Amino acid sequence: MITITLEHPVQENLAHLHARHTAAMHADTPPESIHMLPADALAAPGILFFVMRDDAQAVGMGAIKRLTSPDHGEIKSMHVLMEMRGRGLARMLLDHLIAAAREEGLTRLSLETGAQPSFEAARLLYERAGFSYCDPFEGYRPDPNSVFMTLAI
Repeated sequence: MITITLEHPVQENLAHLHARHTAAMHADTPPESIHMLPADALAAPGILFFVMRDDAQAVGMGAIKRLTSPDHGEIKSMHVLMEMRGRGLARMLLDHLIAAAREEGLTRLSLETGAQPSFEAARLLYERAGFSYCDPFEGYRPDPNSVFMTLAI
């Protein structure tokens, strides 16, 4: 049974998920272009962190970071384990994050993801959910390894 719950990002049983996410981000992205947050940074105020579990096993995660504009949030650290992909779990997690952002009173969600071919599935997921490409937002700068997307919710 798949569940998605609001949890603390620093838990021993999430270490494997964070490690896999970190490895995926570093696989073909130069260090200066990696914008992921480590687990302890995801525990900061203004960030909602969600864990997707298949029974008790953590198989995915995603966060919403409130930006300085009171109605704007950013999707951070969205990841589903490679061996769990192809089951619609990433879309389920994304839909949950969008619904949670609405519940928080946000009217816009934005994100940064990779421009490399290894991020194509992620970009297609976001496109299918209605995200459109945009300029860098809140603190980001143009980067050939990054694309920026946004969605009015």
